[in-house]
Amino acid sequence: MAARGWANSTVTAIGVAAGAGAAQFGFAYGLGIIVWQPVRDSTGESLWLASLAWALWIAASSTVLGAVYAGGTSTRAAKAASRSGVAENTATRVDGRRRAHAIDLVSRMVIALAAAIGALITVPLVMLPARAAHRADTFQPEVTAGAYAVVGVIVGLLIAVVAVNVRVIAANVVASTAWVGALAAVSVVDAVRANRTVGTAQLAAWQFTDKGWFREMLYLPGALLMLGGALLVGVFAALPADRRGDNRVSIAISGTFGPLLVAAAYFLAAPNLTVRAGQLSSYLFAPYAVVGGLAGSVFVAVLGPMRPRRGPAAAAAPGSPLGGETKPAAGGTATGGAANAVDDAALTEWTRTLAGGSPEPSTVSGRPGPAAATTGGDAATTRVNASAPTATGRATITQPAVAQPASPEVPKPRKRRGPGGATAS
Repeated sequence: MAARGWANSTVTAIGVAAGAGAAQFGFAYGLGIIVWQPVRDSTGESLWLASLAWALWIAASSTVLGAVYAGGTSTRAAKAASRSGVAENTATRVDGRRRAHAIDLVSRMVIALAAAIGALITVPLVMLPARAAHRADTFQPEVTAGAYAVVGVIVGLLIAVVAVNVRVIAANVVASTAWVGALAAVSVVDAVRANRTVGTAQLAAWQFTDKGWFREMLYLPGALLMLGGALLVGVFAALPADRRGDNRVSIAISGTFGPLLVAAAYFLAAPNLTVRAGQLSSYLFAPYAVVGGLAGSVFVAVLGPMRPRRGPAAAAAPGSPLGGETKPAAGGTATGGAANAVDDAALTEWTRTLAGGSPEPSTVSGRPGPAAATTGGDAATTRVNASAPTATGRATITQPAVAQPASPEVPKPRKRRGPGGATAS
């Protein structure tokens, strides 16, 4: 069964990584985000560097996506198997947990490696179209482009090893990938509307206005968008982990991993910053986006414990708007019910004594003793067990018994003596 689970996870990682890479390259080629064309001037050089950055980032993100999906599937399957397992003694359970933890760690490493193998499909998807990018400094531009894709897979493998073991980091990478893709689509739509050339969609950047340039070199609105996007992704990706009560250190550092892929792509594509002024701001501010993402996740990690938590609802007092009538537990085991029963019994005896009747025999615990009553008719004797009133948490007033007046005594006639000593009645 374990071998079958490993095989399923491995195949899933390979398939998802390959599918993610193919889908992202299809998206990029279809919208004109990646363009391979001869490099003859500074514009062609900018397109070449932008395409290399996109290729590296797509290869890296595909590796992480494949590993994260397969790791989540494997975790859910392991939890289902543990719930359906047979209970064992404590020693066997502890031993099994240690062994299962080690096996799980190894399996996650295997999943990350399998995802990297699947993401290698990006290499031919880059090399074949890159043959059209003729350059003066190299005779085989497709080899250079393919090497960048391989480097992207390696970078993605390093991130995937961490993301597949830490859930909040995986969430940040997935959210960052979605953000970058959505921003690229919006940038292309805006470029088509403004009749700009293809290949102007930069990685995690968008030039949405012609104003905001600083010394004709740095595009400040695009830089703020990059920093703000990393900050918001860091915050919202860490919030579910904060509600789950995950490790605070993991939450704090989670915001760096998504922007780190973007910064690595920009740095490896142009380590010497040989780009034109229109794209310089993206290359310069990409490392600061990592700091922005870190600030967002640290914000959640620090302020999360200070946020008021919703605890179990406390029982409201009887008669309050939030509480109802107090009910004793079944079987008369409630402390409040027993105390109320004693009070009711004492009150009944007290009222009977005031009324002049004889109190019923009762014990200190409030349990009344049996009282015998004889009914007329066929002279059948029926024993009536007097019981204390049911404890309801409310004071019970018992009607006092009416004392029956005693029958008047009839005086006996006095004997009188008549004349002659005769006694007359």
